[in-house]
Amino acid sequence: MTNSLYNILVPVDFTSKNEWAIAKAIELSNSLHCNVHLVHVLNGDEPKLAGERLLTMKEHYKDHLCGEGSMEISMLHGNPYQQLSDYITHFQMDLVIVGLSRFNFFERVLSSVSISRLSRKANVPVLAVRASGLVHHFKKIILPLNDHIPLSRIKLAALLGRHFKSTIYLVSLRNKGTGEYNLPVLNETLNVIQSITTIPVQSIILEGKNLATSTLNFAGRINADLIMINPIKDFCMPGFWNRITRKLMSYHSRMPVLTMD
Repeated sequence: MTNSLYNILVPVDFTSKNEWAIAKAIELSNSLHCNVHLVHVLNGDEPKLAGERLLTMKEHYKDHLCGEGSMEISMLHGNPYQQLSDYITHFQMDLVIVGLSRFNFFERVLSSVSISRLSRKANVPVLAVRASGLVHHFKKIILPLNDHIPLSRIKLAALLGRHFKSTIYLVSLRNKGTGEYNLPVLNETLNVIQSITTIPVQSIILEGKNLATSTLNFAGRINADLIMINPIKDFCMPGFWNRITRKLMSYHSRMPVLTMD
């Protein structure tokens, strides 16, 4: 992840959640002039019918592109997870956008786990959006910090921030036992961002026991537009059930969450 986004992948299964994923991809394409790839992996589908539906989808959405990017469609055969990973690597995707189901609890839990796995295996940012995450650009971007400087997320946040004239919020959790917090990490991350961009940056210390919960609460208070996380345990929601299912912020958040290893 360096200076721009060139290719955005949207996995397509012809359900309603594809609509807001494609809408967000088009929004980014029109701002960043990148290509949108709609990819369907056959899973018991009739190839001819799936191909026709993909073509219809492209015809419906291609006129929504008003920048320099184009819309591509592809149909793959085999294991969906492996096929998507191979496509991402072969065609050098810069970002994957997935829609989260509005009502299906089981599907949303699976999506949360899949997002983390895909981000790690393919080494690509995965943006999870709901229908409620489509009404605005990324004006307020939150980067939760633990114990290291997230260089990849910093570069992507700076890229988005320059285009959308955003403010970046660096948030860290105060240790209730000692009252200390990751001041060196906050300061170093702030210095890195300020060395590559002039967009506004704020450092915030949050109270609480869980970084995911505290970040979501803070995001709600400031009406944030995007949360950028990496797929580690600090960003799982608390509770026994959530530890089993690896319920990430991407599942629980009403605003877009970008998972990036």
